[in-house]
Amino acid sequence: MRITRRAVLAGLATMPTASLAEPTQRVVSLNPCLDAALVEIADRAQVVAISHYARQTQASILAETAHDIPITYESAEEILALRPDLVLASRHSAPATRNALDRFGIRVETFTVPDTVAQSIAQVERIATLTNNVSRGAALIARIEAALRAAQPSDDARPRALVFQPRGFAAGEGTLVDEMLKRTGFANAAGRYGLKKWGNVPLEALLDDPPDILLSGDVATDRPPWAERIVNHPALRLVANRMRRGVFPERLLYCGGPVLLYTAPILAAARKEWARTA
Repeated sequence: MRITRRAVLAGLATMPTASLAEPTQRVVSLNPCLDAALVEIADRAQVVAISHYARQTQASILAETAHDIPITYESAEEILALRPDLVLASRHSAPATRNALDRFGIRVETFTVPDTVAQSIAQVERIATLTNNVSRGAALIARIEAALRAAQPSDDARPRALVFQPRGFAAGEGTLVDEMLKRTGFANAAGRYGLKKWGNVPLEALLDDPPDILLSGDVATDRPPWAERIVNHPALRLVANRMRRGVFPERLLYCGGPVLLYTAPILAAARKEWARTA
């Protein structure tokens, strides 16, 4: 007998759902940024599943450490079968899945991509409150603030930096990356290329007016060559005497929370290297 999707959902509809007054015991995350915060803050027993992105090196800081945590591919059926008390989703999570979870009485908390350190810290506090781990959230915030202090430059120079990712994708003004660049002693060069908040910078623009330092990640082995070619284009050698290269992994591009514990020292190291060789 063929089991249809409708039959699966009908069966799941009979599952008991947790009262909002009960402690949150079973949590599912659908986003790599939320995965990282949840794993850092919650008890391991609370984390029922995280997103499949968590096992992708280019997408998550958990790729090498969270293989023992189940993953989901964001379908309503698999999430409902896990019987969570709470689902953490981003505004980019599939609307059909979120709507289905809502119909079955599953609590879904939706998060935006943080544009500032303050917004990122507020999200840590929110996840800590939702999972009844306020003290762990406070401890994580203290570590983030310490990392930010440690990453502050020792001089007033502001080299122009561009965070440059596959397909020439870059972060402009008003992004979390922009604030982190400024906190670690850089000026964000994205505006020089007509970039607003997010967008692509043409290779020709870099060659015509190179930044002081170009920050990009390592080449991914699972990505089509055409997606990587602009980051490592041979023409960039033409401006090697005017533009230094630095490392900024793609997995750090959008996320705050515990990801800032990686972003801050990586940018600080790039800034120190620039000062040493300038």
